[in-house]
Amino acid sequence: VEAVHLIADGKAPRIPQPKEGATYEGIQKKENAEISWDQPAAALHNWIRGHDKVPGAWATIDGQVVTFYGSSLLDASVPAGQELAIKGASRPGLITKNGLVVFGNDGKMVLVRNLQFEDGKMIPASRYFSADETAALELTEQEKKMAEDIR
Repeated sequence: VEAVHLIADGKAPRIPQPKEGATYEGIQKKENAEISWDQPAAALHNWIRGHDKVPGAWATIDGQVVTFYGSSLLDASVPAGQELAIKGASRPGLITKNGLVVFGNDGKMVLVRNLQFEDGKMIPASRYFSADETAALELTEQEKKMAEDIR
């Protein structure tokens, strides 16, 4: 009650919070979330997961910014996959059936499950090389009739 009265009377002591030991980090910006490839796999994983969803950790692949989402450390033998050159990485990534495998400077691996392109399109990383393929939609006669009825 005494503290409330001091505040109401404008007599409460004002002690500024010291900046030393403060843990607040400002809002992250996309331009500051580029992946630095010269670090161990655990640091790469922490960087990607730490920027998951906003602003999103990114790298340049084939001349465009690609954002990485959903990483996990991979403790297994190097899986089979198709190589993918990543700007700044000392070793190409691998597109596998489970996603994109990238390598830290310690030789250990990180699995990235989803990739997002500059146009906003997000795909499973395992479908990177098939992302441009489009399948034609074939309707059955019954579906064509239903579509015409709806029109």
